[in-house]
Parts: sequence; C-alpha cells; structure tokens
Amino acid sequence: MMNTAVKPFLKWAGGKGQLLSQLDQHLPKGINGIDFTYLEPFVGGGAMLFHILQQFPNIKKAVINDINSYLITAYRVIKNNPDELIKRLSELENQYYSTSDDEVQKTFYLHVRETFNEVEMDDVDRTKYLIFLNRTCFNGLYRVNSKGKFNVPFGRYLHPTICNAETIKADSELLNRVELVILNGDFEQTIEHLSDGFNLFYFDPPYRPLNATSSFNSYSKEDFNDEEQIRLRDFCVKLSEYPNVKWMLSNADCSAKNPDDTFFEEIYRGFNINRVYASRAINANPNKRGKLTELLIKNYE
Repeated sequence: MMNTAVKPFLKWAGGKGQLLSQLDQHLPKGINGIDFTYLEPFVGGGAMLFHILQQFPNIKKAVINDINSYLITAYRVIKNNPDELIKRLSELENQYYSTSDDEVQKTFYLHVRETFNEVEMDDVDRTKYLIFLNRTCFNGLYRVNSKGKFNVPFGRYLHPTICNAETIKADSELLNRVELVILNGDFEQTIEHLSDGFNLFYFDPPYRPLNATSSFNSYSKEDFNDEEQIRLRDFCVKLSEYPNVKWMLSNADCSAKNPDDTFFEEIYRGFNINRVYASRAINANPNKRGKLTELLIKNYE
C-alpha cells in the first residue's frame, strides 16, 4: 500500500514531483517482475527516488549521489537518526513561531543562515538547519555563492510547516527497506556500484539554462556547464555498453525555446529523445512561469 506521507523532505528547484506519472510511462517494460538496482547520480530532493522505492518493492539496492554534501548528510540523518532530527527540528520550529512578528522572524532566519554557514556542528544539527532554511527561505531555493555559502533571502511565508515528523519517519522507513548506498561526489562514481543483475539509472542533472536569466543550477559552487553536460553524455554512452544497464535522463528542452539550439539533439543523437510537459513555478518573471516541455532521453525504446 502506498504511504501518502512519503515525499521529499525538502523543496527543490527542478523537483520531479509533478512529472512522476509521465516518467512512469517511460520506465523499462517488465521491471515489475525482476529484482533490480536503482541508481540516481543527481538525487536532489529525491521525488523520483521515493516514488520508485514505493512503486517497486522488488528493488533490492539503491545508490544515490549528489555533489551537495549537506544534502547527502541529510539523507544519512533521515535514514539513521530520524527521531533525534524530529526532536531538534521541532524545538527550532517552536522557537521560530514563538513570535508572529515578521521582522523578528526574518532576524531569526538570518541568524540561522549565518549559523549554518559559519559554525561547525554535528550532522543532525546540520540537517535541522538545512530543513529550516529550506522551509522558510525564498521559493525553497538552495543556492550558494562562489564561496559555497548559502545566500537565499528570507521567504516571508505565513506559516510554513518546518518539522513534518510524519514525512521524516515515512521517508526513513522507506530508505531502510533496501540496501542503500549514499555517495557524495561526482556522478561518475556511481558506476562502481553496479549489481550483477538489472540496473536502472535516472539522471536529473542541473538543467542547461533556457536563457541567461533562467539558471537555478548553483546547488554547489561548481558550475555544471556544457562541458559537464558532454561529460555526462559520455558517461551515458559508457553505461550503454553494459547489457544489464538502462538509463533515462531529464533536461531542458532548449530547442523549444530556440529552434537553433539543438545542443541536446546533437549530443544524444542515436538515443531515444522524448518530450514531457512540466510546469515551472520558479522564474523571476511571473509571465515566464507555466507549461513548457522538458526532454526525457533514454537508451531503450
């Protein structure tokens, strides 16, 4: 039975929650009946991870990776220490809501942000502050400056849920249902964790910007530029040499915005290129929010 409490414990720019039913339609046929390993080298908020783990009880092993060390720390804490996280996060939430004054809450937020950036702390406190900032910052963004410091301004939400104990517990139970490998670093290291059986990769890298103002890929201080996109393509080509590996990859549909920009069509020539419909809520210009297509590229029919 599906647990409705299972969902990403963070809001994440580019999260795949709204696309899950479309992504389901593109999964390899026949994976219901076999044990397999699921690998997600850019796990982000984990919408696809939690969805897949719920959909397929036949997954025996999952491998997740992200370059954002604080995000990966959060996955480890959610898996291994959910009760202590709930206790500390609830205390922080109560402190924040001890006043309803907007300016006092903003000052509290800025103090937490400075603490998060400047103070050494244990993994549970690190995750506590990460979730608090995610729930109270502008648009739930995770963005850092060139020094790797979190710099998103205060969000001014009326009464966001900061500690969702039900979701933290449900996510923890799901992450403990499988053999889980949690990695922090470059996406290519995931190849070291292939299983002898069937392996399914889902790639959701930082998207290539549709224009100069639409980039929200500063999840780390390293940019994911076109050279990195090509390196990812080369990795996908390498994976396709394994008969027991299937992969699908999401990215921006640049040619829909600019017909001359066929970057992805060219570098993924020979693979199966599809389009799915997404809504973009995060854009500085409200007129540019709304429905648009995204690419979904696969090495199978």
